[in-house]
Amino acid sequence: MNDLSDIRKRNLARLVAPKSIAVIGASDDPMRIGGRPIDYSVRYGYKGAIYPVNPKRDTVQGLKAYPTIGDVPEAVDTAIVALPAPMVAETIEACAAKGVGACIVFSSGFSELGAEGEAMQARLTEISQRTGIRVLGPNCLGAFNASSGWMGTFSSSPQVDPPEPGPIAIASQSGAYGGHIYNLARKRGLKVGRWITTGNESDIELSECISYLLDDPEVKVVMSYAEGIRNGEGLRAAFKKARDLRKPIVMVKVGRSDIGAAAAASHTAALAGTDAVIDGMFKQYGVYRADDANEMLEVAYGCQQGHFPDGNKIGFITISGGLGVQMADSASALGLDVSEFSEAGQKKMLELLPFAAPRNPVDVTGQVFNQRDAIAACLKIMMEEGDYDVVISFFTAVAARPEIAQDIIETLKPLRESRPDKHLFFSILANEENTRFYENNGYPMFDDPVPAITAANGLMYFGRAFAAKDSALPELPAGSETVPDQPTAEHEAKRVLASAGIPVVREVLVTSADAAVMEAATFGGKVVLKIASPDIAHKTEIGGVLVGLEGADAVRVGFDTLMARAAEKRPDAAIDGVIVCEMVSGGVETVVGVQLDPVLGPAVMFGLGGILVEVLKDVSFRLAPFSVEEAYRMIREIKGYKVLEGVRGAPPADIAALAEALSRLSVFAAANADKLDSIDINPFIVLPEGQGAVAVDALIVPSASGKD
Repeated sequence: MNDLSDIRKRNLARLVAPKSIAVIGASDDPMRIGGRPIDYSVRYGYKGAIYPVNPKRDTVQGLKAYPTIGDVPEAVDTAIVALPAPMVAETIEACAAKGVGACIVFSSGFSELGAEGEAMQARLTEISQRTGIRVLGPNCLGAFNASSGWMGTFSSSPQVDPPEPGPIAIASQSGAYGGHIYNLARKRGLKVGRWITTGNESDIELSECISYLLDDPEVKVVMSYAEGIRNGEGLRAAFKKARDLRKPIVMVKVGRSDIGAAAAASHTAALAGTDAVIDGMFKQYGVYRADDANEMLEVAYGCQQGHFPDGNKIGFITISGGLGVQMADSASALGLDVSEFSEAGQKKMLELLPFAAPRNPVDVTGQVFNQRDAIAACLKIMMEEGDYDVVISFFTAVAARPEIAQDIIETLKPLRESRPDKHLFFSILANEENTRFYENNGYPMFDDPVPAITAANGLMYFGRAFAAKDSALPELPAGSETVPDQPTAEHEAKRVLASAGIPVVREVLVTSADAAVMEAATFGGKVVLKIASPDIAHKTEIGGVLVGLEGADAVRVGFDTLMARAAEKRPDAAIDGVIVCEMVSGGVETVVGVQLDPVLGPAVMFGLGGILVEVLKDVSFRLAPFSVEEAYRMIREIKGYKVLEGVRGAPPADIAALAEALSRLSVFAAANADKLDSIDINPFIVLPEGQGAVAVDALIVPSASGKD
């Protein structure tokens, strides 16, 4: 099995960088599906052998043709299959027998068309798994490698914009969207060196492509488009690899809405997954989720230099005060820090330009153009004296003049060499020649400042993600229980969670009114009584919770009341008794839980209690397991975080205890992933700083498989 796994890995490399190729269903017409890969590869300098396979022709596009793949004189690295769907499986079998490393299947008519197509596609999967031959597709537009001139695609995109080796790679499930992204990237000036589309993913799927591209030393940034996620574990591993290698992944993942998710599943026959969980995974591993292609392109464009500041401070220098305000507004809306320019910097700026407004944004007005070297000089002051991670400058078309551009580059050269982590973006209307001059000297160029802010935000997002530290995961305590096979009552759920190191409220299960009175007295003060039953998940719906009971008489009456209500409203339920629970006062109510995502596995949820969860859905997710440091990042992510810091005279909450509990819950969830459906801890009360946190109510739902 390991040998076959190694073969499959090597064969994936043979697909992306083949030394020889065959085109099965080759056409003499360079505009047809079976003709374009040959035409493109010859046109763009592919040096390897090309073997057209067509039993009806002696030559194809001037190359000797062969009747079958078996007649080709060598075991080629990659074969393109451009045949009707019913002929594909036997063709791939023949390729495997010949020793072909991989097949790119252009053919459609598989899982996207229903049960019959699914059966044909399943056969492709079986052949690949049995023989080790790799299959890209079916129903895909293929792949290309600009460094070698290999063009395994019939997309018209390379014809519109010839490929050029460069640091950008594209991995897309959709061929059409992948081609669209490629053309937009080329129009933006990005050099796309690698391009892979996966189609129906009978074998090779998106996460494997991303992982492979990350290992390529020429690749600095990966742009990706996903409709559904087939391999959650593989995608998670690829994301972790990207973070470890400090290589940005910018992804458009469609399916945020219920309608969008349904459309994605229909198009790719893939599970869309829970969008909030996917969002959490992106943040957990530092993947930038773009809303559209333009956002993805601007972020990828801004990340090409490979230096990622780990702050969020942004400075602006502009000739337009009004536009400066717009830039500041846009940056603030993204949560960026638009700090005031330093006093030393303001002083130097006014000495140079007495008419300037030197705060941040720094408005140098159009008068700056009266002195040829003034633009370069004020930029130097801004970069040296401003404690900014990124500076964005707006100088319209004037700064595109070659003499001014040369002044800027020469003036800033020493600073750029000594501080490559300090970024300067330009918003200048320039022709292509002048734009490339700035870019070739390491300065990104934007027509408008707002996309520059988007790119700067992405750059700093990656910087913070790459700099984030994680400690070791907490270990489950000795004697930690596992998720029960059957549904449990609340007190049993809390006992299991307590065994995993998650703090729970003090409580006792009793089966008589006398016992309830006796146990309540040991707590002192007011208590809470709850009906205990594995069959009653939502106790409040039957009036199964009584709060604030004090004194023997109140507790006795309360016990009898709960038992009577259960008998009346849920006569079918098994009743374990009544829980006598200490009453927790003060603190901040939060909701903590776990849900098992069908693709990504157990995910931990956190949010504030009450309306913020129920109406605003102000929650954050992380895939289990994760560290305490990641829990802190998860907590700070919610919009209501300031409530935990203390508002209107309330003391700050014990965020450290909350983070510890979230991390421990994630470890427990990961250890019980095969037995768990969900966990609900509501409320989880976070007491004032230094006093801890406790689970007041809990529900554990085992998985259907765990019950068997």
